[in-house]
Amino acid sequence: MTDEQARRQLTAAVARFRASAQQERLAAALRELGETERRLGNLAAALETYEEAVALCRLEGETRQLAHWIRHLGDVHLEAGWNEDGLRCCREALAIYRDLADAPPGDVANAVRSAALAHAECGLDQEALELFQEASRAYGLLGIEAGESEMSAQAGRAAARLEGSSEGNRPSR
Repeated sequence: MTDEQARRQLTAAVARFRASAQQERLAAALRELGETERRLGNLAAALETYEEAVALCRLEGETRQLAHWIRHLGDVHLEAGWNEDGLRCCREALAIYRDLADAPPGDVANAVRSAALAHAECGLDQEALELFQEASRAYGLLGIEAGESEMSAQAGRAAARLEGSSEGNRPSR
């Protein structure tokens, strides 16, 4: 099925679930529609549907699902260039995961990664560096070499930016 076909089916499902007041199914369909719009490059539509899905998820009290969806919402904000909104979402998702005793380690690693990228996009390099290092360690423990190396490289770039900014602040001789 193409993304265009999925969009049509999900749009119909959203209408059906709205009419029948099936909030949990509506939230799931909205999240899927948001992800489909994201893949299609329709970030405004993706944001709109993700935001509604997150709002419904908050009402349902599904904490782990909420953290996952907020992280994706943050990623879409970052893709759209709305870095402050992305940072807010990524921080919230990470805080939720950190409060969950049974959070899947892979989900936590992904949330740390998203938060690190958001901090970097907002120019918060010290925080980004610490989060990139944490994500690298987490992916390493999970045996996800690609994630570990990506986060290690990002940490190196953040450290270089910090070094460059501290050199720029040194008095000239």
